Amino acid sequence: MTELFGTSGIRGPVGEEVTAELALEVGRAVASDGYERVVIGRDVRESGQMLVDAVTAGLRECGADALDVGLESTPTVARAVELLDADAGIVVTASHNPAADNGIKLWTPSGKAFGPDQRSSIERRIAESDYKLVPWDGLGQRGRREHVRGHHAEAIADAVSFEPDDAPTVIVDLGNGAGAVTPTVLADLGCHVRTLNGQPDGSFPGRPSEPNKETLETLAALVSQTDADLGIAHDGDADRMMAVDETGTFVPKDALLAIFAREAVGEGERAAAPVDTSLAVEDALEAAGASLTRTKVGDVYVAERTTEDDVVFGGEPSGAWIWPEETRCPDGPLAAAKLVDLVAERGPLSELVGEIEQYPIQRASIEVEDKAGVMAAVQDRVTDRDDVNTLDGVRVDTDSGWFLIRASGTESLIRITAEARSEDETARVFDDAQSLVADAAGLETPLTG
Repeated sequence: MTELFGTSGIRGPVGEEVTAELALEVGRAVASDGYERVVIGRDVRESGQMLVDAVTAGLRECGADALDVGLESTPTVARAVELLDADAGIVVTASHNPAADNGIKLWTPSGKAFGPDQRSSIERRIAESDYKLVPWDGLGQRGRREHVRGHHAEAIADAVSFEPDDAPTVIVDLGNGAGAVTPTVLADLGCHVRTLNGQPDGSFPGRPSEPNKETLETLAALVSQTDADLGIAHDGDADRMMAVDETGTFVPKDALLAIFAREAVGEGERAAAPVDTSLAVEDALEAAGASLTRTKVGDVYVAERTTEDDVVFGGEPSGAWIWPEETRCPDGPLAAAKLVDLVAERGPLSELVGEIEQYPIQRASIEVEDKAGVMAAVQDRVTDRDDVNTLDGVRVDTDSGWFLIRASGTESLIRITAEARSEDETARVFDDAQSLVADAAGLETPLTG
């Protein structure tokens, strides 16, 4: 059976991997699996309305009602599932991918993405064309719902506590995406807000959709040249949030994760993050009397871990932040407000970042013909080592650091990540990992320059 859903739903080039036919089949499968009332929304991509129409047709054809909320951020749509007393939610989005891509992600009423069993059931129905088509008088209804963004904004406002007199000045880079709720709610909370790339445009003319150090140079420059206290940036569907401090310096991803996690936990509680998360996060949590629990890479796995009673926060360095008491969907606008709240209460963002240790990390990607075979051989070679984690790839913890060896999900590559508390130790740990891959793949070392 073909696997359609990755850890972040269906994604790919429109007209090749993602088509109206596929969207129709997803709608049919969701309805046939018993989801009778389904919220559907989309991001700004040019192909979005076409795919929404196709998904909606599939839902209705198998008897489900489609509640169309229109162009909204992914967290807005995910929150609307519970709000509208629906059984599931569908977002047509490719998140931070390029403009030529689109995709489909499915949500539960808890705000968590469909898990492995739910995804497998949808995939099986599509593979077998196992649909419960209904007669003409049993077709589902399609209706519009207009108020979900306001509900999202109210929930965000309720989650922060800073006073209007303390409200920072913020520049919000929307990346031409669907995150308009962020500047709205921050302005309502008393912030002086300026926007960058605020016009929704599915071709993403302002910058690439993914917010990272390289794509946020304009935001960084604007913050540094003005009186802004920080800059906020989203991807195309606003499930991600990254930041720059008041000097225009990009906030390192692991540092932002550590800041959020440290603030969220109490004594004896845990935060969830993937296996490739920095030692800096562990150290920040340990100083707060808390601990880190590691998951597979992918926000759906982080969200799943937050269902455990003592896990009060989850995050990925990619920019996905989850407060389970609010929602189990990564919520970029909520994260923006939480960060603004911290700056209002604690002072400059640069000082918050300065409290987090920064450790050297070394990364490489190695091209191989048989990545599954190489990973199996790597795992065989570490079975006698202590502190080996094979939850997602092979992670080995050492006295001074750790390394992670993972197969790429989309390319014929093995990826190596190594970190330690000094440059020399990081190099040593990285060389250990590189030699392990070379031995498993029958290659000569060094594999990288």
